[in-house]
Amino acid sequence: MKNSKDFEIHHFYQNYLESQNRVGYKPRNKTTKIDYEKIGFMSGLEVHQQLKTEKKLFCNCPAGIFQKDGQYDAELVRHMRPTLSELGEYDGTALMEFKTKKTIYYRVAHITTCTYDVDDTPPFKLNRQAFKIALEITRLLKSFVVGELHIARKQYLDGSIPTGFQRTGIMGIEGFLPIRNKKLKIIQISIEEDSCREISDIGHTRIYKTDRLGMPLVEIVTYPEMKMPNEVVETAQYIRFLTHSTGHVRTGIGSAREDVNVSVRGGARVEIKGVAKISRIADLTHNEAFRQVSLLEIRKDLLERISDLKNWKIEHKILNGHQVEKLIKEANGLLKKGHKIVVANLPMFRGILSFFNQPGRMFSDEISDRLKVIACLERPNMLHSEQWDVDLNELFDLVRKKLDAKNEDAQILFLSPLEDIATALETIEERCKMAFEDIPVPNETRKSFANGTTMFERVLPGADRMYPDTDTVPIAICQKFIDEVDKELPKGVDIRLAQFIKWKVPKDAYIYLLSKNLVPLMERIINDFNYNPKFLSTLIAHRLKHIQGQIKSASQFDFDKLYDVCGFVKKECLHREIISFMLPIVYEFPYMDPESVLREINFKKHDHEAIFSLIPILIEKFNQITNSKNPDASFRWMMKELKPMAIGNISMTELAKVIRKELINE
Repeated sequence: MKNSKDFEIHHFYQNYLESQNRVGYKPRNKTTKIDYEKIGFMSGLEVHQQLKTEKKLFCNCPAGIFQKDGQYDAELVRHMRPTLSELGEYDGTALMEFKTKKTIYYRVAHITTCTYDVDDTPPFKLNRQAFKIALEITRLLKSFVVGELHIARKQYLDGSIPTGFQRTGIMGIEGFLPIRNKKLKIIQISIEEDSCREISDIGHTRIYKTDRLGMPLVEIVTYPEMKMPNEVVETAQYIRFLTHSTGHVRTGIGSAREDVNVSVRGGARVEIKGVAKISRIADLTHNEAFRQVSLLEIRKDLLERISDLKNWKIEHKILNGHQVEKLIKEANGLLKKGHKIVVANLPMFRGILSFFNQPGRMFSDEISDRLKVIACLERPNMLHSEQWDVDLNELFDLVRKKLDAKNEDAQILFLSPLEDIATALETIEERCKMAFEDIPVPNETRKSFANGTTMFERVLPGADRMYPDTDTVPIAICQKFIDEVDKELPKGVDIRLAQFIKWKVPKDAYIYLLSKNLVPLMERIINDFNYNPKFLSTLIAHRLKHIQGQIKSASQFDFDKLYDVCGFVKKECLHREIISFMLPIVYEFPYMDPESVLREINFKKHDHEAIFSLIPILIEKFNQITNSKNPDASFRWMMKELKPMAIGNISMTELAKVIRKELINE
């Protein structure tokens, strides 16, 4: 019997590996442009960037103040329900969220939230500071500015906005980005308010903080013209550099979030929601593309097996009895107090549940994800007949008998409160039926993980969730105001990149300098103090970046402090290399003046002759303390001895030349 069980486990594991080969999955670093062309990879971006304003978008609450864990003055409880659009339609996402029967809790702090945020007060006038920044970004994206800004309501029933809708308005349309080898077109740029921060989502309860709610942001939407994951990364970085170049956007974790849209030939648009780090985009888009390819392969199998697609349905039974409970506990402790044991038979689905889906995931995870999100069954929420676990064989032998299942069928077992069973069964059947539809890739939003995989989050919203906002009036955007904004625009990212090439800036310094918007500071230092651009770029992007990772600053570090330090070194006629030794102190104690920093590193002024005069003495001393005739050993020892005295007084390169010359002449 044991051998037969082992065979079953081996069979389904082999099915997973074979299906992975059928999909043609390769690790991203081994996938070529031809591979992506073959599957019809397409991707677009929606970048959400918070704007650096004093107040929120439609009220006078301060922006950028965040609640600590457990810090709140009141708790608001709400249940969301969908509303009809102007055309009398319900949005699919809203209906799905309503089905979850969630109770939403908002933890409110008075300092960050007002009655507008909870829909008890009409909106104030739109924040003019945010409006100007959004227009600035619109112009940098070479977009056509709309004549009037009309605010619309975008329905959200996941609870992330207490009102149930987000206020948003289109600022510009049809811009472009000059990324490598192509011009990537922009669909639109919008100004809108941010949502709440989620604290937890367990069962039928979801909890939010309201401190981020209402903060102004821009949404930049591109056309789906990116044909490889690396292009998506490059575009996201370009947009990041462009928005940061204004100096008027927030930086740090959570201040910018990317929604990445992915599709393949024969698939459908899937949105990977809220990617917090650009570095994750390549793996996420790569794996999503091949997830869709796997769903297309599954459809082929099912169409060959199932003749009557319209009448396909699952069958289920609610089990009880000590034998079943004992087997479940022994398997993996899934049994929960008060939950019913439900088993479902999936006709003709044998081998499908274990079909490769993403690295380390299979089709069964598609069902498990939806049970978590829609039926609110927390993981682990199900067992199935194709898991690679010998201990489950006895359990599923019993399940198959109870369901009178055929050899070609697959089975799922889940535990659920009585009131959630109907939703869970409906969810399982619905997801299985999607697998053999004409387009077997559901239009959905997926949550991203650091390992490059994703899970179902909600149905992809449609146009029915948008409707005009009756509480705001249109805002005319006159040409005079546009002209004023144009006068203050920073240089474009493409111009900055060309400037880096001219300056011979190392490529590994580009991202740091552009993301921190440090190029204007570099220009001031170069123009005012005649510093070498290549030296300055490595000083900032290599040395200072390293220091930031090692030392905690006593206060918020202002990069303009570098201008003061560089100016001081130039004025005192010190060699520029001393800045590298001053930086750790400058960063840790930004309030310390440069003279005090020099004292801290024990710097003393010495003229060149005084330093050079010590070289013959050191040569003689080295010969006395060692019998080595190796000139390199002598050179290294002398450089080490003279370095503390030479730093800031003479360049290390010049000192090295003089020492080598003296050693040759000895």
